[in-house]
Amino acid sequence: VQLQASGGGLVQAGGSLRLSCAASGRTFNSYNMGWFRQAPGKEREFVAGIWWTFGGYYADSVKGRFTISRDNAKNMVYLQMNNLKPEDAAVYYCAAGSRTSRSAGEYLYWGQGTLVTVSS
Repeated sequence: VQLQASGGGLVQAGGSLRLSCAASGRTFNSYNMGWFRQAPGKEREFVAGIWWTFGGYYADSVKGRFTISRDNAKNMVYLQMNNLKPEDAAVYYCAAGSRTSRSAGEYLYWGQGTLVTVSS
């Protein structure tokens, strides 16, 4: 599976962005998909995940503000980010794994990352 993340940019605090992740491969439907982020000087952290079209699961820090979704027909995963805060600024990565997990080590494939900057 190859993953390509896009949609990052500069937004003011309180604003919104929608990240997209395009996946290649005919077995996309079988993967759990996740979004992670990494800010400068910090470890990569889990943001959200989704298995099939079941409801997403989220890090506490983004719950209620971010929504993960997927379109299996288009091999796409999305992360709608609302009410962005300066602490949300990071490089965001999409990833694919064989089971639901909040651990980066459980994910098998990674996209290249897209930068989100939030101004206060």
